Amino acid sequence: MKDEGSSDRSVYRGRVRADGLTGFSVRVEQTDLFIRAAAELTEKALDIVLLGRRRIESWGLEHPDFYSSLKPLPDSPLAPPPVRAMLRAGRLAGTGPMAAVAGAMAEFVGSGLLPHSPEGVIVENGGDVYLNVPREVTAGLFAGASPLSLKVGFRFTPEMMPLGVCTSSGTVGHSLSLGRADAALVAARSTAVADAAATALGNRVRNRQDIEPALEWVLTVEGVIGAAVVLGEDFGLSGGLNLVSLT
Repeated sequence: MKDEGSSDRSVYRGRVRADGLTGFSVRVEQTDLFIRAAAELTEKALDIVLLGRRRIESWGLEHPDFYSSLKPLPDSPLAPPPVRAMLRAGRLAGTGPMAAVAGAMAEFVGSGLLPHSPEGVIVENGGDVYLNVPREVTAGLFAGASPLSLKVGFRFTPEMMPLGVCTSSGTVGHSLSLGRADAALVAARSTAVADAAATALGNRVRNRQDIEPALEWVLTVEGVIGAAVVLGEDFGLSGGLNLVSLT
């Protein structure tokens, strides 16, 4: 199973602002989560992580192309969560299922913790975030060496949740990207879809002329409510995101 995170975890950990929740970390091999919930729920979160990883790994052993394909794979009614979410996200965004692994795991863990945390749950997985809290949340946009990095962010209201907010980059971290965007951010109803769509969005951006058509395309993906792209000093925004200044 590939690494779902990135080398910039210390930056990601502090870019989401949400008061009143307890923060704790859970790590199992490549899965490295920072979770905010009503209380410290490490043991419950660990159980959910292990279950999700077993399902993904078992499916990958039985279906080798699940790990390697860069193209969408067919749905299977036998696929368990979070595998089926990854397959669906890949089909909607035009990517392989592993493009959605970080977002799918974040949502799988967050959804599993909600019954134990009525005050809400936030799960961050290497820059991909599952949000489900009854209050406003502000998330900064991390864009590596771009002068816009963490200068702007987005405000998400309770009415928008549950929500996935995922970022892909051609210049930051180790995730596969065919583009050159410093950040390609997508917000969607499904965190798995947001993850796969962010990858596909980033793949489409190699120069500033690509930003507008790429943003127009990503809004056609089912469940996507908004997106943003940073390429150096250039910035593009589309859909229903509430932009805020962090300076």
